[in-house]
Amino acid sequence: MRILVTGASGFIGGRFSADALARGLQVRCSGRKGAAMQWLDDRGAECIAGDLLDTDFIARASRDCEAIVHCAGAVGTWGRYAHFYQANVTATENVLAAAARNGVRRLVHLSSPSIYFDGKSHRDVTEDFVPPRFFDHYGATKYLADQRVFAAGRNGLEVLALRPRFVIGAGDTSIFPRLLRAHQSGRLRIIGNGSNRVDLTPVENLNQAMHAALAAPASALGRAYNISNGEPVPFWAAFNGLLQRLDMPPLQRHIPYPLAYALATLAETRARLTPGQPEPAMLRLGMAVMARDFNLDISAARRELGYQPRVSAEQGIEHFARWWQAGMPSLADYLPAVDAHG
Repeated sequence: MRILVTGASGFIGGRFSADALARGLQVRCSGRKGAAMQWLDDRGAECIAGDLLDTDFIARASRDCEAIVHCAGAVGTWGRYAHFYQANVTATENVLAAAARNGVRRLVHLSSPSIYFDGKSHRDVTEDFVPPRFFDHYGATKYLADQRVFAAGRNGLEVLALRPRFVIGAGDTSIFPRLLRAHQSGRLRIIGNGSNRVDLTPVENLNQAMHAALAAPASALGRAYNISNGEPVPFWAAFNGLLQRLDMPPLQRHIPYPLAYALATLAETRARLTPGQPEPAMLRLGMAVMARDFNLDISAARRELGYQPRVSAEQGIEHFARWWQAGMPSLADYLPAVDAHG
């Protein structure tokens, strides 16, 4: 099977591309940064650099492909709505149009559980949950992108959307690295009482879910699936476990959630009044995510996709810790030393 993986220059897209190559698939990778995909090219992928807002580019990239795994998109919590809309909605529309033009059979869309998050605690969230309001532009535009995907599914394209929670592992440059750097600078505090439980998803398990989606039967098509380990863990205890593994001092100091949220609101207000609107060090979303209970119900993925998490959260943390201690090397240098399938 020849597949196109968009966003292959990023953590999730890159790790999935490497895994797909190891499983014998023919992989074409697209991303904005050609240099960031060189390691995949060296492993046998066909890598092409370009922008998904360029309709001619995505038409060329998807030609002769049986399936597309669409991992590209704008991530983060700071920026203008137009930026997130273009990267998450318009780019997805272009991918869907190219799939129709080239006769692509199936599209696996990387969605996000940020769609569900409204700043409150939620346990065992199912795929049909829609909050009264979206917390940020990212969640709002990912929801719109999902609706475009499902509409294409009603017009003949085989579609599935995956919503993975807190993806961790070697190559992660966003979740744990940001927290570790904040801790090293002395700025990090436990938000609230520190008892909140969340899902962590080792990237190897997400890779497994993506392969399951590529092979899913007709009965599983046309819907979204939550992906996690299905076993929420105490977030701050897990982070302190990582600190212990890295021989770093534990995080012990707390800050009340209302105060943390107020300080983040002030930081965001100041940033919006600053020329260029630089991203502030504290964000309301970050304070809420680190203080609230939030985990997903993955029973649909187990039932319809045959998804079974194989790598524990502890193992995922260990995989990240080894990579961090190695100096966060390029995956080209690091992955040969680890099991390609986790």
